[in-house]
Amino acid sequence: MEFNVNILEAFNRDWALLTAGEKDGFNTMTISWGGLGTLWGKPVATVYVKPIRYTHQFMENSDYFTVSFYKNEYRTALALLGSRSGRDGDKVSEAGLTPMPLTNGITFKEATVTLLCRKIYRQDMDTTAMPNEVIQDYYTKETAHTMYIGEVIEIVENGPGK
Repeated sequence: MEFNVNILEAFNRDWALLTAGEKDGFNTMTISWGGLGTLWGKPVATVYVKPIRYTHQFMENSDYFTVSFYKNEYRTALALLGSRSGRDGDKVSEAGLTPMPLTNGITFKEATVTLLCRKIYRQDMDTTAMPNEVIQDYYTKETAHTMYIGEVIEIVENGPGK
């Protein structure tokens, strides 16, 4: 497997979509927090989802998830997917993306690269272990994120970036 990316910008500046579920029921959300690396001798992707997000229930109930990356021309679509809830309607169609089922997950035809991940760890983040400024900036009104770590089991190249 090979995935060449500016690892420090892949999430923060470029954003990505986190998708969990199956073709008959899934949700996706834009993420700008995440990481890529190794754990337990495996290539991994780490993502964070607040329990209030609709995607959280899909992450809890799925053994797999995908992290997909897009060219800058899809920035508006990713912004929409990050600002609307899948509880309220078909935001994927509204964003103009085309779901593409994988053996164990969902990506989108427009993605340049998708990481198919098998969930190997999850943990609710503990605010007592965080600096006060982080709590003040992110967790005074909402519960802390759940961290999910997935083993990258496949890298799928598809869409216009292939």
